[in-house]
Amino acid sequence: MKRLARRLTPRAGARSVTTLAEHEAVVRLRREGPAPLEPASEPGSCLRVAFVIPPFRRGSGGHATIANLVRGLEARGHSCSLWLYDPAHAIVASFEEFFGPLQGPVHTGFDAWTGADVAVSTGWQTVHRTLLLPGCVARAYLVQDHEPEFFPTSAERRWAEETYRLGLHHIAAGTWLAELLAERYGASASSFDLGVDAEAYGPRDARRREDFVVFYARAATPRRALPLGLLALAELHERRPDVELALFGEPQEIALSFPARQLGVLDHGRLARLYAEATVGVVLSMTNHSLIPQEMLASGLPCVELDTPSARAAFGADGPVEFAPRDPFGLAGAIERLLDDAELRARRSAEGQSLVAGRTWTHAAEQVEHGLREALHGR
Repeated sequence: MKRLARRLTPRAGARSVTTLAEHEAVVRLRREGPAPLEPASEPGSCLRVAFVIPPFRRGSGGHATIANLVRGLEARGHSCSLWLYDPAHAIVASFEEFFGPLQGPVHTGFDAWTGADVAVSTGWQTVHRTLLLPGCVARAYLVQDHEPEFFPTSAERRWAEETYRLGLHHIAAGTWLAELLAERYGASASSFDLGVDAEAYGPRDARRREDFVVFYARAATPRRALPLGLLALAELHERRPDVELALFGEPQEIALSFPARQLGVLDHGRLARLYAEATVGVVLSMTNHSLIPQEMLASGLPCVELDTPSARAAFGADGPVEFAPRDPFGLAGAIERLLDDAELRARRSAEGQSLVAGRTWTHAAEQVEHGLREALHGR
């Protein structure tokens, strides 16, 4: 492995070498196989849980979910730690700076590794490395999306698919994803519901406008269908030039063919104020649903989502979300329906707040704990 590490030492400007370093664990697992598990014992009420996390950026919903689940597990008495797997050395920021404080430590690399009751992979690129970690009684896989769909036909897509066939128990975000993993890959899978921070998002006294549409426009994540959303907003502007448009979630300026405010990446307080003021929220999810629609609904903001099996499983076929087809004109039409109908908006708002009232991070952590214990019992 030292010889391999030397071969993978990056040269200036050599992106291909860095890419190999990022996937070194794939080779190691092929060569060495998974590290043996520790002898099984009756799990106690307090578990040592180690989460292996991929590199992150400000505003990452997946890492925010991990942080919220860890806080929920810590509140239930479990001892949690985070272990950043960043072989390309891309991250220089603090995890807690972006995603809030935790009781347990956040490690960069595995020099301090001492084992765990359950080691948890949290993204496809962490799975091979997690399987190599010694001193584990069991391992699990926190799956927030069907990650092969993040890639075109490629080695990364194949490796991502492979991670679902490596024998881990999967703890999936939502029933749609858990069923997909079981049916397509024959994987063991349980599920949890994404939570909402009720202290950050909820009804406010702010006066809600009737001519303001906000769009989650995250260019860094193609599954958020930014081009589709921009085409729909351009069409909406043609139909209704007096409606104000705003984009959020992307730190870089986006070239637009219509006037809109670009708000960047917002913290919870600014997001909550935005949701309290807006008339309609737009969030597009090509794969699994995201945190954003639930946070909008908790704030009383009616929202538009793509009509997908994941969204229907999360929000109900006739639930509070206004579903839209995957074309610009149909999407613009769904936004218009809400703009036109104050009674429909009020009904969607009330139904949305009712739906997400029970979706707390406390409940999500309880569901994840159940999945961790399934991993221990099903070693």
